[in-house]
Amino acid sequence: VYDTCKSLHSAFSELYFIFTHLSGYERYKSSLHVFVCLLGLVVLCHSQCFFEELEVKDPNNPPKGCVDKDGKLHDFDSAWVRDCMDCSCTREGLSCCSKIPDANTVDVPEECELVVNEKACSVKVVMKSDNEKECSPV
Repeated sequence: VYDTCKSLHSAFSELYFIFTHLSGYERYKSSLHVFVCLLGLVVLCHSQCFFEELEVKDPNNPPKGCVDKDGKLHDFDSAWVRDCMDCSCTREGLSCCSKIPDANTVDVPEECELVVNEKACSVKVVMKSDNEKECSPV
């Protein structure tokens, strides 16, 4: 997720540079595109998801699926879980979202803490004073 957000941030920075060097009507027309890119960056990075568009290098030999970060080929219309990420492959590309929420996106009462179990890909909110007692996020 971090690498995806970092790449999108770099792309946005380049768009912003181009945008600032335009003038008048060109700047007005481009402002919507910059806004949409920024919005996509914010949504993607906060939702802990990423999408990699499928690359067609040779139209005579189209891809047979999506290749994950480990180099494994997954068939179209397949889904799997790897490193607590729900992933799926479509003819458009590879999409993955974290099954574990970011601690910064969950409101946890002061007396509670977020406990992550990466083996089970689960999260629970427990009392700081007794991590056996669950408490509810506000």
